[in-house]
Amino acid sequence: MVIRPGRKRLAANYYLKCGNISKMSKIGKNPIEIPAGITATLTENELKIKGPNGEATLPILKGLSVKLEEGKLIFSPEDKTKQTRSNWGTMRALTANAVKGAAQDFGRELIIEGVGYRAEVSDKVLILSLGYSHKINFPIPAGIKILVEKNTIKIAGADKERVGETAAKIRRFRKPEPYKGKGVRYSDEVVRRKAGKKAAGAGGK
Repeated sequence: MVIRPGRKRLAANYYLKCGNISKMSKIGKNPIEIPAGITATLTENELKIKGPNGEATLPILKGLSVKLEEGKLIFSPEDKTKQTRSNWGTMRALTANAVKGAAQDFGRELIIEGVGYRAEVSDKVLILSLGYSHKINFPIPAGIKILVEKNTIKIAGADKERVGETAAKIRRFRKPEPYKGKGVRYSDEVVRRKAGKKAAGAGGK
């Protein structure tokens, strides 16, 4: 069959629906090498990763087979359903994060902008002054480390998802506003600024 350039995508979609093309997960098919100092233990329904920095237990997602061979974790699908293909890549990504987190912390940084805005850590509580009439006391979750340096909040932990969730929760206390940029933002976040009413009026004259 000759496929014209304009019909390549339609033809590919047709073959996928008919099951004539075997779609493999680009992520899932890659084995994960277990580095020195990290142990992986397989049970019938779980995968346990343990290392000097922490440990994690991952449920083996439906439709997947996980094997430990020659110091490598190998993931393979047991059927060809769309959900299994999705689980394949997800399982591999979660395991890769668990292996990395068992060896070293994941990190996220937040920047505080604003006159009088500040943060400090006291007795496993992050205390935030963000322009409100009261201070915000945020209990630091288990497995999470928070360090404050000047106007930077550094969040670290072995669980990448928990680190991200913690950073998101802190940011929500005072999201950066678009005029002066005051608030809490990620260190790599670009805040799109808006011109104030006076600046906009002057520009229009």
